[in-house]
Formats: sequence, C-alpha cells, structure tokens
Amino acid sequence: MERVCNRANLNQAYKRVKKNRGSPGIDGMNIEQLGTWIRLHKEELIRSLLEGNYQPKPVRGVQIPKSGGGMRQLGIPTVVDRLVQQAILQVLQPILDPTFSESSYGFRPGRNAHQALKKASQYVEEGNWIVVDIDLEKFFDRVNHDILMARVARRIGDKRILRTIRRFLQTGMMNQGIKMDRFEGTPQGGPLSPLLANLLLDDLDKELEKRGHKFCRYADDCNIYVHSKAAGERVMNSVTNFLEGQLRLKVNRDKSAVAPPHERKFLGHRLLLGGKIGIAPKSLKTVKEKIAQLTRRNRGVSLEQIIDQLNSSLTGWVTYYRHATMKNQLINLSQWIERKLRCYRLKQRKRTYPIVKFLMAHGVPAERAWPYGKSDRGWWRLSKAPPIHEAMSRDWFRHMGLIDLVQRYESLKLR
Repeated sequence: MERVCNRANLNQAYKRVKKNRGSPGIDGMNIEQLGTWIRLHKEELIRSLLEGNYQPKPVRGVQIPKSGGGMRQLGIPTVVDRLVQQAILQVLQPILDPTFSESSYGFRPGRNAHQALKKASQYVEEGNWIVVDIDLEKFFDRVNHDILMARVARRIGDKRILRTIRRFLQTGMMNQGIKMDRFEGTPQGGPLSPLLANLLLDDLDKELEKRGHKFCRYADDCNIYVHSKAAGERVMNSVTNFLEGQLRLKVNRDKSAVAPPHERKFLGHRLLLGGKIGIAPKSLKTVKEKIAQLTRRNRGVSLEQIIDQLNSSLTGWVTYYRHATMKNQLINLSQWIERKLRCYRLKQRKRTYPIVKFLMAHGVPAERAWPYGKSDRGWWRLSKAPPIHEAMSRDWFRHMGLIDLVQRYESLKLR
C-alpha cells in the first residue's frame, strides 16, 4: 500500500484517469473537477488508504447495447475511485502479469487481439481443424468474490490491499436512484476489473497448459484448437466441468460449440483453411448497421458531417480488421455506402428543380437530368440510376473526403 500511495504513482494514476476521460460516477464529479478535489483532500485520501479504511462509493449502473444483441451492464465508479483503482493497478500489474500464461492476450501490456489471432491462425495452419469455442455467461457479473480474493491473496500479502479490493468488489450499484448490493461479479468499467478477470482465469490457462492444449484466451473469450470433433467434445466437457466446478463460472451451452474454425467467430474474425484470417459475417453486419444509423435520411445534418462521422468510424474499423482477407467485401461495402450517401443527398434536395440543378451542376445534361428530377421512384431506386452515379461518382466522393476503404486497407497491409 505504501507503493500505491507513493506520490509519483498517484500522479501517474491521475494522468491516466484524466487521459481516459469517462463519465462521472454517482457523485457527479467529472474529470475536470478531480484535480481540485485532490489538492483539497490528498492527505486525507492517502491516510485512509494507508490505514486500510478507504471506502469506495457505489458504482453507477449503465446499460449499453451488445453487438450480438441484448444489453451489457457497466458499473461506472466515481472518478476518485477510478484514481484509487488505477493506482493499485499500477502496483499490482507488474507483480501479477509476468506470472500469466503466454496464451492470454486480453488487457495485458504489450499484448493485443491481433497477436491472439496470429497465434490462433498458426494453430489452424498446423492442422488443428476443430475449435472448442467456450462462451462464459455474463462472466463479469458472475465472478465469485471469495474464489477471486483467494487468488489475489495467493500473490499479495498486504491485508490493506486485500480489504480495499474486496470493498471495490462488494460496493453496490446505483440504478435509477435505487442501490443494489453486489454479492458476486466485478463491475465492468473500473480499471482493476480486467486484471482481476485475468487473475481468476489464469487458473483455467494453467489447467489447459497442464493438459498440453493449444489455446488462445482474450479476456473471457477462450478458443482451444484440437485435431478432431471427438477430441473437441471431450475437451468441451472436461473444461466446462473445471470452470463450473472449480471457478464457479457458468458456461453458456447455447453459445459454446465444437466446430470447424471458419464456422465460429473469434475477436470479430473467422479462421479459414490454411490458417488465413477472414472477417466474420456478423462483424460485417454490425458495421453495416452502424453505417445505416449514420446515414439515416431524416437526420437533418449536412452531408459533410455524415462523411466526417463515417470516416471516423470506418478508419478505426478497417484498421482493426486489416489482417483479414476481405478486399471483395470492402469493395461491396464501399459501393453500398456510396449508394446510401446518394440517397441522403437526393433527399436533401427533395424537389424536382433542386435535384435537376444539382445534377446539371455535376455534369449531367439537362435532357437526362429532368426525367430523374421529376421521377416518382423512391430514393433507394433512384440512387441506382446512371445519371445519379455520374453526378455522384466514386471520384466525387473522394473529393468530398470520404475514405477509400480499399486503398486504406491495402496501405495497412503493406506496413
């Protein structure tokens, strides 16, 4: 705890919390107000930590949509609690992380999803044609506090640290003004949760290593690669028994499966024959849903704003999926995006003369512009017409600043 309360460590924690931004907790204090609070209460905070009586506030419950449907429960700590968690994380991570498995990639310094995918593709390339895809049901909500704290106590002897972590686990959650006590789970939203999750699931990693399995784990997403369906079924049964018996976690049998890798999704990707990496169909569906929301024709913002928002979203998306073989999908996606934007621009013009004037201003002769300006077709059908394509060509969209997905993808592949 003395290392946690070291001034340099607390200053570093403050900078990290400030950089990460985030919403206020139940007390309404935001990041901008945290600096003033620290200047007034720093000594009091340090004293409470060193004496082992620091009391976190309840987290603020927030639900966000999950990509696969349904809602994910987040717990947003106050900014002061985030500061304390970050300070503890900075001391514990260098102690705990070196002891974790080489096959664990999630939320660890110097490790990322692309490394996990590369290793998984290597396993498939080596002839492991079957994946045991294990889905943990509401993992962060079901963590058993006693089992987790026993794992922390194996590595950390300072009882003040142990008490503080347990209080963070047990602090309640405020939802619409009602406080709900927590008897299990580690709230998603705090800096410590990923490290604690890795610590608990390290028992699974060590068990799989002991059995000689080839696997990749990213947080609670674990894939084990084997040579046959029969071997996969045996592994699924034994690992399920271990998770539910030893760690008291719940395996979602509906979402878990033993199957060829190309039929399953891992970190938004799928693994193809020969170990090639592709993009999962569900990931394409998700990005199209996001694009459809951004290009809704009733949004009432300028086309330039829509393009800026698309660029911001798509740049990160194509960067994440840059290792997937997906040039053809990107060509189709680009064409679909451009058609959505043509619809948006036509809807902005609405009436005959503004549409005709726009088409003529972009090189369409009057005799070809007027029939489409007066057309009673819907915007989607109209967007496919040749004169509309001439006026809003691919080059026109590049001039408007729309990202070229294929060009961006290919430039990333060359790096």
